[in-house]
Amino acid sequence: MRLLISFAALFLAVVLLQLGSGGVAPLDAISGASLGFSTEQLGLLGSAHFFGFFIGCWWAPRLMGSVGHSRAFAAFTAAGTIGILAHMLIVDPLAWSVMRMASGLCVAGCYTIIEAWLQDKVTNATRARAMGVYRVVDIAGSLGAQLMIGVLEPASYVSYNLLALLCCCAIFPLTLTRSEAPPSMVAARDASCF
Repeated sequence: MRLLISFAALFLAVVLLQLGSGGVAPLDAISGASLGFSTEQLGLLGSAHFFGFFIGCWWAPRLMGSVGHSRAFAAFTAAGTIGILAHMLIVDPLAWSVMRMASGLCVAGCYTIIEAWLQDKVTNATRARAMGVYRVVDIAGSLGAQLMIGVLEPASYVSYNLLALLCCCAIFPLTLTRSEAPPSMVAARDASCF
């Protein structure tokens, strides 16, 4: 139990990140349809998210190795927040695709960092319990994001702003925790983050 309490900051960051970034995909689909985007353009938004996700998976270990876990988490969260906030500034399917790439980058990067942090702190005896609680927290945050879609107005600045605020709040638990971050490790192939 003591170990799980020590992960409270990580778990809170996961919930906030899921609430913010998890609602973007369904809100984009509903908003895009209400703005007259074609089905191909809506499909492009989903594909762009996973392209950003791919980049995030590649870049996260390199950035984590060069600047540390907390700073890398803050950088990825900032990218996702910017991507969410920009939606109502530029209403264009191609621009939204770039913003969704930022969202995918954020999700992949942040989850890579959180899971690396967890894996560094657990032992073989506590791994299953810690990862089980982590998955429950993650899925609960995802469910909360999906339920929020029912009350968020499509194509609204307020809706996207609320998601961006939640995503941005995910920075606080990890950057302000007293728990020591794992030591920075050089990425396997390349220590350079660019």
